[in-house]
Amino acid sequence: MMMLQHGSTQLLCLTASSGVPLFTRGASKQLPFSVIGSLNGVHMFGGGQGVVLSCCETEGGGKVVWRVFQDSVMLIAVGGGGQCDVGGGKEEEVRLQRLLENVWSCMVLVLGQDELTNVRNVERLKRDLRSCFSLIDQLLEENQEGILGNLTHCADSLLPPNPTLLQEAVDGFAQAADSEFSCLTVHGRIAAATEKWWRLAPQEVVLLSALIRSLSASGSASCDYPVFLPQGSPTVAHRLLRFQLLPGADVCVLCGPTPSLHRAESGVVGSFWTPLVETLRDCLAVGERCLPGSVPLRPDVLALLLINRETRRSVSCVRTLANHPPGDPSLPSKSRCWKLLKLFYIFSTTRYFTQEETLCVSPEERAQRGNTEDFVLGLSHQPLQCYLVTEECKSYGLQTPQHQLFLLVPLSVPTFALRTVAIQTLSDIVAATGF
Repeated sequence: MMMLQHGSTQLLCLTASSGVPLFTRGASKQLPFSVIGSLNGVHMFGGGQGVVLSCCETEGGGKVVWRVFQDSVMLIAVGGGGQCDVGGGKEEEVRLQRLLENVWSCMVLVLGQDELTNVRNVERLKRDLRSCFSLIDQLLEENQEGILGNLTHCADSLLPPNPTLLQEAVDGFAQAADSEFSCLTVHGRIAAATEKWWRLAPQEVVLLSALIRSLSASGSASCDYPVFLPQGSPTVAHRLLRFQLLPGADVCVLCGPTPSLHRAESGVVGSFWTPLVETLRDCLAVGERCLPGSVPLRPDVLALLLINRETRRSVSCVRTLANHPPGDPSLPSKSRCWKLLKLFYIFSTTRYFTQEETLCVSPEERAQRGNTEDFVLGLSHQPLQCYLVTEECKSYGLQTPQHQLFLLVPLSVPTFALRTVAIQTLSDIVAATGF
């Protein structure tokens, strides 16, 4: 089989019943039609024999995963390898399976479940699916730095210096817009949201954040966009109103027929957010660190991902260490650190830590991933900490009833000190922010 270039991913979407291609996205070099037909054919052959083919590995080290949704749409992800240099090929399989889940939910978010499960005209569906492409391409972006929610299904968050002021503004803005669902995003991460927004399914919060980033990238100052909630309302659309407050800061509200975009923009947005311009600028200044200056991170923390397991929120950052010059060859690059952080997260959660609470794994998904628990079954206890030493850095994972913390540190940090670094980092962040 022809393989994709190293590290690339291609996504194929076909009708489940007839195998008619609906779209392909991903790598610039498209798979030939004969290969697409073979990928569909081998899955159909297995189904005819009572076998569900979910994943296979190619001779070139790539992965192919299949998933059929609602007996209507088949999604196939083809990975070109190069993603599995921490822990082995299981990481790539988990990544691709999570990609398929997100892409299906993205299609439901934009088009609604009825449009996808009751296909009356394939050509029309192909045209309608184009409206999903910008969001799907964002999900396929493997070098997307600072955004891990597509993988963790926890909302990428930014902890602002003045959370109380922003929380009051978001709550008041939602009420004025006849809604209980509103959020403020800064640099594509959630800085504040109403209680009902956080009660949405974790995957819905993540995909709405991705949609907001996509709409923000379009350059429009405001928009009125119909959305379906994949779990909460897959067949009835809501309106997502988005307004740019400052470059990099957007406020959104999920609502019904009222208010109109014009009324919300002219009569509601300014009254709540104009007095907070300086507060918003302070929030923007936090930047990619995602943590306010009041959080004293240790100088030996290269990168971190902290997940609050109760609220399904996460903060993450990659740092330039003060005692290492920029471009120091002894340290992995910034983009490499993000990749290593993702791989270590999958490595830890598929082998040691509990996935279900953090990722809201459905019974169907848990059954499909049964083999990921084989390693854990050999343990007599539930691991709470783990570490990994590679040629590039050292990684440490820590799990508590409320948090999961994943750290990357330089090789110069002694292995026996990793636990102390992790415990102190978690304590410092929680003490300063209450996260």
